[in-house]
Amino acid sequence: MDYSIGEMARRTGVKVTTIRYYEGRGLIDSPARTEGGQRRYDRKALDRLSFLRHARDLGFGLEDISELLALAEHPGEDCAPAHDIARRQLATVERRIAALVRLRTELRRLAEADDPGTAGDCRVIDVLGDHDLCLGPHEGAAPATDPLPRG
Repeated sequence: MDYSIGEMARRTGVKVTTIRYYEGRGLIDSPARTEGGQRRYDRKALDRLSFLRHARDLGFGLEDISELLALAEHPGEDCAPAHDIARRQLATVERRIAALVRLRTELRRLAEADDPGTAGDCRVIDVLGDHDLCLGPHEGAAPATDPLPRG
């Protein structure tokens, strides 16, 4: 069975523009085309796109996903590199969680500040205007390492 790009998008939840982007990056093979020029993907492409979507949902960058896909193409290869990639991603997620916990603490402190009620004496406005009044450095959730949306 083959699938149009729209069907691939519906089945995986990946936007059509993202599928084209993945194709351009070589993460999905360029599909055969009908006489009318419509892309027609096979089951392998659908499975690969589903893999990509799940990996992106877990926060993996495209370079790591490319490495994981290459490993998947060689089932006899050592699995250790895949575990290394997963450990690196876990460490990244743990750093982001720690940064978000710090951010939550700072925001809670600001939100619960006892202010007299006027904007001129508002602690939230003071702290946002003077970063030195904050508890410490803020790292927030870092942006993805590539410009592609998750879906």
